[in-house]
Amino acid sequence: MVVERGSDQADVARFVQLAKQLSGYYFRQLTGTMLWQPSWHDRVLRRSDDVLVAIRYVVGNPVRAGLVNDVAEYPFLGSGTISRDALMASIGTQA
Repeated sequence: MVVERGSDQADVARFVQLAKQLSGYYFRQLTGTMLWQPSWHDRVLRRSDDVLVAIRYVVGNPVRAGLVNDVAEYPFLGSGTISRDALMASIGTQA
């Protein structure tokens, strides 16, 4: 997941806690299994970092994990700010 902080007061740790809690709850209701490991890893991008490089890395994780052969096949690929097609175009992949 790539998350952009909306303000200096944004609480990223609280966001991750709630995201994992809510998605984990609904996943467990559907499957009876756990979704998340107990901890999480974060990396803060500097202004000089290329955000698209980070997004390409995250989007490529399902391919590297062997879940799909192509990022376009991953059903959970998406963004709350741009369309799926625009996301795929921005990272150099077509859906």
